[in-house]
Amino acid sequence: MNDSKKRARYTLEFKMEAVRLVKGGQVAAVTAKVLGVPKQTLENWVRLDSKGKLKGAGDKPVSAEQMELARLRAENARLRMERDILKKATAYFAREST
Repeated sequence: MNDSKKRARYTLEFKMEAVRLVKGGQVAAVTAKVLGVPKQTLENWVRLDSKGKLKGAGDKPVSAEQMELARLRAENARLRMERDILKKATAYFAREST
């Protein structure tokens, strides 16, 4: 029995969508968490895409619905983070003005 972890493989479309999210302003760490990929892996994809060397494995098919869901989850995470920052800033400035 083989106890080693099996390496995840992603389609080119999945990788390109993840890279598009990051290049579109999403935080890489949040995007990676939402998509379920390691942050370093996503950063590697962005680097490879910049060099024009991004390739896909084809073993993990991703439907259009899954891609849209991943995009919406990443956007939701970004908006929650922005909301939390604004809450903290509001509380900070409320204390300052009293």
